[in-house]
Amino acid sequence: MKPLLGTYECKIDAKGRLPLPSGLKKQFAAMIDEGFVLKRSVFQPCLELHPMGEWNKVMEDVNKLNRFVKKNNDFIRLFTAGLKVVEVDGNGRVQIAKDLINFAGLKKDVVLSPNVNILEIWDKDAYEEAVNIKELDFASLAEEVMGGINLGENGVS
Repeated sequence: MKPLLGTYECKIDAKGRLPLPSGLKKQFAAMIDEGFVLKRSVFQPCLELHPMGEWNKVMEDVNKLNRFVKKNNDFIRLFTAGLKVVEVDGNGRVQIAKDLINFAGLKKDVVLSPNVNILEIWDKDAYEEAVNIKELDFASLAEEVMGGINLGENGVS
């Protein structure tokens, strides 16, 4: 799967239906029939929409954990808590369950933000707060995280 591109703002309706913008529907076109997994994010107050093929890759790693180790069992339980299998309906919408809406604090305005091969679903205010952290030195973070990676053939990214 190619990395997802584009950040989108949209509205979730009172019944929890989230319309996917056309730009995302095009990127998901080859995967729509397989369905998706919608789950709580581990690190952020948002939801993650995983194409089924990508979710299956994640679960291959999770399935390697020894379930006779309590810590592993606890992790698996928490990692999959609230997980839902969802489909895109005929109107291009994804139904979000109430428990997941509550977890992410979704109100009416939401932001759909790609995170490589998954889509994060944020309440708009929470998203703006998360990406506008004043005390975060993004240049230093970028150097620390990506500085050791040689991205191009000539070492130039």
